[in-house]
Amino acid sequence: MAANVIMPQMGESIFEGTITKWLRKVGDFVKRDEPLFEISTDKVDSEIPAPASGVLSEIRVKEGETVQINTVVAVISEEGAAQPAAPQPDVASQESRNSTRLAAQPSIGKVERDEGGQTVRSSPLVRRIAKVENVDLSDLEGTGLGGRITKKDILGYLTERQKVAEVTRPMVQQVAQDMAETLQSGVDRTEVVPMSLMRKSIAEHMVASRRISAHVTTVFEVDMSRIVQLKNQHAQDFLNKEGIKLSYMPFFIRTVSEGLKEFPMLNASIVDTNIVYRKDINIGVAVALDWGLIVPVIKNADEKSFLGLARAAVDLAARARRKRLAPEDVQNGTFTITNPGVFGSLLGTPIINQPQVAILCIGAITKRPVVINDAIAIRSMAYLTLTFDHRLIDGALADQFMVSIKAKLEGWEEKLF
Repeated sequence: MAANVIMPQMGESIFEGTITKWLRKVGDFVKRDEPLFEISTDKVDSEIPAPASGVLSEIRVKEGETVQINTVVAVISEEGAAQPAAPQPDVASQESRNSTRLAAQPSIGKVERDEGGQTVRSSPLVRRIAKVENVDLSDLEGTGLGGRITKKDILGYLTERQKVAEVTRPMVQQVAQDMAETLQSGVDRTEVVPMSLMRKSIAEHMVASRRISAHVTTVFEVDMSRIVQLKNQHAQDFLNKEGIKLSYMPFFIRTVSEGLKEFPMLNASIVDTNIVYRKDINIGVAVALDWGLIVPVIKNADEKSFLGLARAAVDLAARARRKRLAPEDVQNGTFTITNPGVFGSLLGTPIINQPQVAILCIGAITKRPVVINDAIAIRSMAYLTLTFDHRLIDGALADQFMVSIKAKLEGWEEKLF
């Protein structure tokens, strides 16, 4: 019996993925759960495991091709089963298969109708962009499966509408002049490298978020001396007893999860003109990779112990760097924490991870003189910045949330074991 290998959904707002590499070829025997191929989306680069054991009898999607989620990308047959004469289907067969998949799978994204009665398929993200930018989706020609309008389609449309070429023409002319002068001198001092699939996806996601949300940032200074003392006191015990390195991240995840209980508006989303309150508190933790940035999610963070949070943060970060994240590891985040402070950054104003409405940025923890009770003291201080969506969250609410986070960190009482 054959098993279909499908393109998984790697995030709640992700409807397509690009196969970057096949790790097995047609005719190879594969075991269930061993890495079969690598994919790239705007949330994560990941290795996808085989859904069953058997012989890889057919590869339907080539490296570099982008397809919709739930698309059959390969087939695994039982060992000894007859192999197809040609691993790649002809054009007519592929078109027939695409039509069959489109008819069989649930509609991806809401189906809208224009005045002429034509169907217009798009994702919730595309519809939000269209609403903010006052775009009639029926004017666009979708390049997705079944004519679905993708993020790439609408962002390309907006780029043309804004006449970016007019703005960038002087720069292009300058570059051309510089290149001409370089060629005349006989020395080429430039290098042109195409963006990776992940970098292009990140760029699209960030631009879309800036278009959708009204970004505002508030900055708070927090005395981290108590946290630094606890970390230094228990770091060796964590390493000896639990086998993990204690970082500052679980302290922030704990205080944020408690703060979201107090201020549920920051754990919500906006869908059209409705506010969707998320009952689960799922904290995304940004992980910097050599090839990009991904945000694995700690599910139900408010229900975990401090030790459980520490283990989860270490596990997700390690698997992200090895490309071992599962689809569910990057789905359903409700709030994001990013920590550029580990690289020395004092503060930042990050872009909101859609469809969330806020993101917390942690700056470097450094010793500096501060005034305490009219006396100067040396304390371990850090700047925390909260970027929030002003469509939903007012400044007063954002500051109240940050006051709560600050108080919890400076007056930490929870035991670590």
